Amino acid sequence: MKSILRYASGAVVVLTLAACAAPGPQPGEVEIRRGVVEQITPVQIQSNHHQGVGAVVGGLAGLGIGSLIGGGTGRDVAMVLGAVGGALAGNEVQKKHDQPLAGQQIMVRTTSGVLVAVTQPVGPSLRVGQRVYIEGNGDGARVVAQ
Repeated sequence: MKSILRYASGAVVVLTLAACAAPGPQPGEVEIRRGVVEQITPVQIQSNHHQGVGAVVGGLAGLGIGSLIGGGTGRDVAMVLGAVGGALAGNEVQKKHDQPLAGQQIMVRTTSGVLVAVTQPVGPSLRVGQRVYIEGNGDGARVVAQ
């Protein structure tokens, strides 16, 4: 009886270790699913730039340039004016680059019957009824033609 229990407990340990050793997703691997485009809806994709970065970078650049001008009190004034002017200019430059992008929400029916929605920049080669691949998942997913 003891030998049967030893073999049984040994088998449980071996099976548990084998299950833990099963390989999971490896770095660089991308999940790919097949499907057919059911619907494409135009959307606006918001910029992912961080707010205020332009003002900070511009202010630091202006401060650096202002420190090169004059000496003593005049240099201090030039540094303050350079920082303020640089911050204003950097903020305006960032506003121009923060415009929403034209995008599309693509509804894809996978071969397993699941409906998946992916939002991505406009891809002119996609149309309703087309067979496609969904590469990746979550925010990193994108739809590409087969």
